Amino acid sequence: MADPLAPQDDAALLALRTKIDALDRELLAMLNRRAGYAQEVGEIKRRQGAIVFRPEREAAVIAGLKSVNTGPLLSDNIAPIWREIMSACRALETPTRVAFLGPAGTFSEQAALGYFGSSIVRVPCASIDEVFRVTSAGAADFGLVPVENSTEGGVARTLDLLLSTPLFIIGETSLFVRHNLLRAQDSMDGIQAVCAHPQALAQCHAWLSTHLPHAERRPVASNAEGARMAAQDTSLAAIASTRAGSEYGLHVVAPAIQDDAHNRTRFAVLTQPDKHPSPRASGRDCTSLVVSVRNRPGALHDLVVPLKEHGVSMTRFESRPARSGGQWEYYFYIDLQGHPDEPHVAQALQALRDCCAFFKVLGTYPLDTH
Repeated sequence: MADPLAPQDDAALLALRTKIDALDRELLAMLNRRAGYAQEVGEIKRRQGAIVFRPEREAAVIAGLKSVNTGPLLSDNIAPIWREIMSACRALETPTRVAFLGPAGTFSEQAALGYFGSSIVRVPCASIDEVFRVTSAGAADFGLVPVENSTEGGVARTLDLLLSTPLFIIGETSLFVRHNLLRAQDSMDGIQAVCAHPQALAQCHAWLSTHLPHAERRPVASNAEGARMAAQDTSLAAIASTRAGSEYGLHVVAPAIQDDAHNRTRFAVLTQPDKHPSPRASGRDCTSLVVSVRNRPGALHDLVVPLKEHGVSMTRFESRPARSGGQWEYYFYIDLQGHPDEPHVAQALQALRDCCAFFKVLGTYPLDTH
């Protein structure tokens, strides 16, 4: 028996859709007005020689919108929506070229799109080294590189290159990393090798040991490169995102195989210091630095004392060998809460500088707003 309310429901749906269509047209008109203002801003910036992308400004816009949101739109959805709006408007001022670890379909590409929005010129690179080289040479305005993973810790190559290149950090973003086993045929039978970035192989170690104990674990430059190889050889499987699977026409034969269900990777956004000033204080900032101390008793203790004395919190501390001819000397990578424009942070940094044999600020930037 037909529902007697169905015609009324149909009429109500039609009325609601008509209202939504009208609102969409109003939104489009307002977005075009915003884009017009962005073009005027771009003209002023060009006359002044000012930069287009200000991460602290965009972070402040998103934080301000979240603070006045009354729903039903969830506050967590505001950032991705407005990043796309700002990305499209920014592209009207000047194209933004972003280098990342490619090819298409990598988590690095996904992080770049999440941070800058999709209205960018994508510059996929074959390695982390290439991201640094392209950005240092000016072929990209910004580079995005993985810095640390919640399972495997710091990305060693990124840390080493941050030490040795002039690029500095102006932003950060983190990404929930869901690894999938991908293959050209929808079966796990006959897999001889699993291809992925070394970090991904490590993050799926337990699953691989249980389900594919005899398969070779073949490290490659990126997960998307592993997906490309698996698309060409049915004896291979790849560990990568569903985006990479779609890009190369692969089946997801086992979803979410990462050992840590909450696996996340943090990325740093890099640029040249002579082309982009350090972001201004936003109220929620991080300052990253790398230091070394002379090999003497109490040296590490002396690093911590200035932070305690000036009330600065340390959120990350990681060591890397200095490669100084087997002398067992180390560089220490430190993240601090705050911005050098804040007096207590400036005082702590000066005290740290005085007690270090080597001191380099890697960047100051707004904390991730995602």
